[in-house]
Amino acid sequence: MKLNVSYPASGCQKLFEVTDEHRLRIFYEKRMGSEVEADALGDEWKGYIVRIAGGNDKQGFPMKQGILTNSRVRLLLSKGHSCYRPRRDGERRRKSVRGCIVDSNLSVLALVIVKKGEQDIPGLTDNTVPRRLGPKRASKIRKLFNLGKEDDVRQYVVKRPLPLKEGKTKQRKKAPKIQRLITPVTLQASLCFEWILVFAL
Repeated sequence: MKLNVSYPASGCQKLFEVTDEHRLRIFYEKRMGSEVEADALGDEWKGYIVRIAGGNDKQGFPMKQGILTNSRVRLLLSKGHSCYRPRRDGERRRKSVRGCIVDSNLSVLALVIVKKGEQDIPGLTDNTVPRRLGPKRASKIRKLFNLGKEDDVRQYVVKRPLPLKEGKTKQRKKAPKIQRLITPVTLQASLCFEWILVFAL
């Protein structure tokens, strides 16, 4: 079985192949969302606690939360359900999914590190991947940089560097359009709109 382990604090994830069935027994009969101590996976995993996030069986069918079985079932799924994306409005379809209980028929198990242990795991907890994009909404930017209502949010937007074009030396950057940004121009526009409505009535 393969273990796809992610560490949200660093933004890294790594795929581990575990051939020893005895090491995997700690996950058997556990449900999605349950937290498991990962000491049995090896010495480097001592003190780690992981959460079962999902998985796929050997035929590629995904696990679905809320289906209390370790076998495969066929469910009528519609918009809003996991494991299904409707192609048309109101479309429903019967799809095969695996239950949320882990057993030996899975090929990949997705795990999330909840608590870091004593040692670093190379390629997973020892390095960090920087976030590619910053926040887009004005309130989220204020929260990130601890800004007040009177501060100008536009100066604090996280800009993304673009790759250099051939023959160019100047580094170009791209900034997202700030959503829900309140400026004097937007306040003036909303006031004008209110006056138009008043005169129309």
